[in-house]
Amino acid sequence: MTNDTEKPGGRGFFKRLRAKLNTGPAWLTTDIKELLPGRKIDAEILDDLETRLITADVGVEATTRILDDLRRRVARKELDDVDALLKALHAAMLAILKPVEQPLVIDARIKPYVILVIGINGAGKTTTIGKLAHRLLAERRSVMLAAGDTFRAAAREQLEVWAERNQVPIVAQQAGAEPAAVIFDGLQAAKARNIDVLIADTAGRLHTQTHLMDELKKVKRVLARLDPTAPHEVLLVLDGTIGQNAIAQAEEFNKGLGVTGLVITKLDGTAKGGVVLAIAQKLGIPIRFVGVGEQTEDFGVFNASEFVSALLKTDGAGQGADG
Repeated sequence: MTNDTEKPGGRGFFKRLRAKLNTGPAWLTTDIKELLPGRKIDAEILDDLETRLITADVGVEATTRILDDLRRRVARKELDDVDALLKALHAAMLAILKPVEQPLVIDARIKPYVILVIGINGAGKTTTIGKLAHRLLAERRSVMLAAGDTFRAAAREQLEVWAERNQVPIVAQQAGAEPAAVIFDGLQAAKARNIDVLIADTAGRLHTQTHLMDELKKVKRVLARLDPTAPHEVLLVLDGTIGQNAIAQAEEFNKGLGVTGLVITKLDGTAKGGVVLAIAQKLGIPIRFVGVGEQTEDFGVFNASEFVSALLKTDGAGQGADG
């Protein structure tokens, strides 16, 4: 059985998310209550909020959508105090994030279910693979890893550490080996051993490098020789600290490979976290998981309502709560 920390939507992860996301002075709501007592919600306050959203990596499109909604409510005289404003802000953010709240579903009829993990170096691919393997094992699934990043020094060794920690088999070759061949071998081995899920690592050079995209496309083609439906999930890992650059990365990878799900990592390393809204508004790709630290427990299923509550330091209904 998974414990409360590991359960999708479990309260344990929400507590960690709330503690680690938007730490320090809250970029959005920290002084709104002090700013507004007795003040009518007016254009000046909304303009200030707009500036805060933009500077917090929420992005122009998502910010415009949020502010348009708030201005309509002001025009209808629905926002007469700060609590009403925070509740409306919560609702506007939730409307952007709810459609991308789509957990990863492993189809048990497909064996092995192949997850191809992609992203640039430093985004946290290897750590994500290790944490995902841990989660799948907790769900009583058998897992195998394939060390398809044969380009970066020590990439295989790092993945082997996670394989040993999780006590799962790994298929690997020497540095410089053909990535598609390694992952193909992994799929063959997983089939032979009746493994439930194969998680394949890939090289993480910059998304703008054409040969990386060509290499990843080759991996997909080679997998299709053994299983025309593979990979069943193309999981892109994005570093939450790099702001709008994460959107550019996602667009390129999606154009080249057809991304089916996102993992947004290192959200504890940013004082903002607003980039998640920008990504959701711009791309509409399902967000499977978010990460807020190095520990296994710092990795959880994305829950839109809990994310907004943690971001705004509210209780989930849009009302202020002590953080």
